[in-house]
Amino acid sequence: MQVISNERPNIPQPPTFTSIADERLHRQQRLAAAFRLFSRFGFSEGIAGHITARDPEHPEHFWVNPFGMHFGMIRVSDLILVNQEGEVILGDRPVNRAAFAIHSQVHAARPDVVAAAHAHSIYGKSWSSLGRLLDPLTQDACSFYQDHSLFEDYTGVVLDPKEGQRIAQTLGNNKAIILKNHGLLTVGHSVDEAAWWFTTMERSCQAQLLAEAAGKPSPIKAESASVAHSQVGTHELGWFSFQPLYDLIVRQEPDLLE
Repeated sequence: MQVISNERPNIPQPPTFTSIADERLHRQQRLAAAFRLFSRFGFSEGIAGHITARDPEHPEHFWVNPFGMHFGMIRVSDLILVNQEGEVILGDRPVNRAAFAIHSQVHAARPDVVAAAHAHSIYGKSWSSLGRLLDPLTQDACSFYQDHSLFEDYTGVVLDPKEGQRIAQTLGNNKAIILKNHGLLTVGHSVDEAAWWFTTMERSCQAQLLAEAAGKPSPIKAESASVAHSQVGTHELGWFSFQPLYDLIVRQEPDLLE
């Protein structure tokens, strides 16, 4: 059973749980919903892309999408559990080697991270080719102000955990990283948060590309951008911003919970 905290009654808070089984199911349901939403938003690109969720009982293991299954088909029962060696512990389908190489190192480097999301979304990978951080052009983009990194060394598909380790080191304590010539990766203290940061970062890349195509955009001043980051870039707001999307996709595609 999940228990909703009343610490801040005006803003819903992430749930707490009375059992490991309940917490695991909650993460699996959020993970399946995130994949369905990524499909709906057009973030899928063939076999590329992955979202992971740390297992609450075995934190060195993580749940991930099966290799080669479309985001729009994934259900809770389709998710696979992978250990720190890249072996599938639960599930009957293979794991994407790139998913393991990247996510295993991010989870190892960041014990605070419950989930990480990466996809080859159109605006994220377009922006990544410029080799630049996002500017604070909008309130939404301020979620990433001084809170995202740039990994500049693209060497091909990430299959070596040592490459994943370098990505994790470049990410540092930030919530997101732009992988040059590759795409975006976001992390969070919940699946909800990681999925939301990816969604709004993709849209922020789109907004900056559009603004620069139209003219010379005027960024938000540093002091105001910092204030906005403290307002819209928190773990709690990241979690809360995902809740309407979760409610929508579960209402429209309830089979994801199977």
